Formats: sequence, structure tokens, C-alpha cells
Amino acid sequence: MKTKQTGFTLVEIAIVLVIIGLLLGGILKGQEMITQAKIKNVVNDFNGITAAMNSYQDRYRALPGDDLNAATRWTNPLAIAGDGNGQLCTGACASPPVSPNLYNNSVATTVAAPEVNLFWWHLRLAGFVGGTTNAGAGSSATNPSNAANGLMGVQTGGPAGFFTSNMICSSNLPDKIAIAVDVQMDDGTAASGQVRANLQTGPNPVLHAIVAGDAYVESGTNQYVLCKNL
Repeated sequence: MKTKQTGFTLVEIAIVLVIIGLLLGGILKGQEMITQAKIKNVVNDFNGITAAMNSYQDRYRALPGDDLNAATRWTNPLAIAGDGNGQLCTGACASPPVSPNLYNNSVATTVAAPEVNLFWWHLRLAGFVGGTTNAGAGSSATNPSNAANGLMGVQTGGPAGFFTSNMICSSNLPDKIAIAVDVQMDDGTAASGQVRANLQTGPNPVLHAIVAGDAYVESGTNQYVLCKNL
């Protein structure tokens, strides 16, 4: 006796394919929404810190981090002042400025911290940036994180191809996010305009001179440090 073989009908297969297509479409759309949210957050970070710095200067007539009167302005007994020379230095200001570690999260706030870290502490003490202001906690002068698990940092001047003035940088940005941010804020080119970029070889790197190899390439694995002129 022959047994009747059963299987999926064309209608059933079509329904399954439609469901798979809807699931894949939803996943891809969700990933795109996450990427767009990160791009928006990075842009907002750049604009927000720029506004905070300008507000601090309007209120105190000083650059946060470099503020000569910071130690006496607040009741915090361990508040540290800058040297008031208009630069954000890593310690003793050099001429030209030495490219520092923009992301020094091991800084102690009970000693003379670098001005690139005092920048964040002064903004927090003034209420322009969120975070602890307790001098006993290292996080009071450490760098804030960005939306891509990187860090933000500031400095005055930098290697060839960057700016001679104050700048703010954001690290560990995936290629798609870095390109989109540059396009939205500037000219979309790594080596020109008000936003410039380094191709990273490791997490939270020190800036190097901009070279041809820093041109944006969307490989899916490239990461960039983006810096904006302040």
C-alpha cells in the first residue's frame, strides 16, 4: 500500500517567506534607527559641549579648565584652577601644544590635574555638564562617554591637519556614524572644514597628524576620532 507523502503547499511556503521577510525588515529597520539615534547623540554632544563652554565664558569670563579663579570661586575646598593663559594643556603648557591623551580617565582630582581634565570639572561645578563635583571622586574630572562607547576630550592645538585653536574630540565612532556626523555638521571630508578625523588603530587614541589614509572608508570595521573646532 502506498503511503501519501505530505509537505508544505506553495501557499504555506509563501506565508513563511513573507513572515521571514517582515522579521528581517524589522530587524534592519531597528538597527538603522539605533544608528540614527547614535548619530543624533554625537551631533548633540558636540553642539552641547560647545554651548556649555560658551556659556561658562559668558558667565565667568574664563575658559573652563583654564580658569585662573576656579579654586576660589566655589566652596569645594579642592577645586583646582588653571593657569589662565587661554589654552587647554596637559599640565605645563608647551609651545606649540603637545598632543595629549585626550581621554585620561585615571586623573586624580586631589592634585594638579591637567587642564584638559579640569575642563570637565569646571563645567560640572558650574552646572553646565552633569556628573559628580566631589573632588574625592576621580569621575569629577574624567571625560564623559559618547553614544558609541568612546570618550570625549578637549585640547588646544594638535598635530598637522587639525586646528591651532581649542577643539573637542569624540572617539571610537564607527565609520557610518563618523561619516554621517561630518556630513551633517560640516563638509563630509576628514581632512578639511570645522570637523576633522583620524582613523583609529586602537580605542581612545592620541591624535596623529592627518594623512591620506584618514579619508573616510565605510568598511564596516573602521573607527574614527572626530574633532570639532571650538
